[in-house]
Amino acid sequence: MSVENAEILRFRGRSVTGADITFTRQLMAAHPRASRRRLSALLCEAWNWRQPNGQLKDMLCRSFMLFLHRQGQIVLPAKRKETINNVVARRTRPTPLTLPLAMAPLEVSLKELAAVEIVPVRRTPREGLFEQLMKEHHYLGYTQPVGEHLKYVIYAQGQPVAAMAWASSTPNVAPRDRFVGWTQEQCARNLHLIAYNTRYLILPWVRVRGLASHLLGQMARRISRDWQQLYRHPLYLLETFVDPERFAGTAYLAANWIYLGLTTGRGKNDRTNRINRSRKRHWVYPLQKDWRQKLVAGV
Repeated sequence: MSVENAEILRFRGRSVTGADITFTRQLMAAHPRASRRRLSALLCEAWNWRQPNGQLKDMLCRSFMLFLHRQGQIVLPAKRKETINNVVARRTRPTPLTLPLAMAPLEVSLKELAAVEIVPVRRTPREGLFEQLMKEHHYLGYTQPVGEHLKYVIYAQGQPVAAMAWASSTPNVAPRDRFVGWTQEQCARNLHLIAYNTRYLILPWVRVRGLASHLLGQMARRISRDWQQLYRHPLYLLETFVDPERFAGTAYLAANWIYLGLTTGRGKNDRTNRINRSRKRHWVYPLQKDWRQKLVAGV
């Protein structure tokens, strides 16, 4: 392997070679008056870094160039203006709620609960309600997802009973990759066709036996359609990771999810081969019969 093609750094699981850094430097030299935002757009276009819906992966590319800057590989131009950090802004601004967070206990059977309404809330006025529910009642709190994601609030009998979030999945999950049967290159190319259940909350005052698995079943029937509407591509597999020190994963089992075993406990960016976090139970759920062929082929 030539020096130019040798890996020098790694960025979010991607190999960064000498050729990548040389190309980035040359692009910057060819546009000496370009802003950071303009340079990242030019690099996206040159490398064809695009989302499945055709939009440039501009935020990813800006993060990549900032990473090279901090590693001393390139020197970015000075910021022309301070941009608003939406994540920080979310943390500091008050969240408007349309419903109270302290509700009377709801203890009924699933049949008595009757119909549930699953409401996508991303980019709607109800997104603040979702965030507040997670902050107040989920043991992991709330973290703004990066990349493709959807948020839902579930209502029954005129009040919220649950909330759920899904996001783009993570690379290099060995049990899943063996289960799918794809190569590392196929995984990198088609990983966007898998969604990860990042948060699942049944509100603490809701005690409805079988509700958690029922909602997972309802979600499996609609999430690919919702994803397609927003991101212009379907989903073929769902996955999640359950902390066995807190939960048994009973709802996923009852909803016919498939258990793949425990994670390594090393995280996606591990370089030490040592356990540095709790091992999670890994569950997956195929969304159609030919899901494996679709994931491998990327169609």
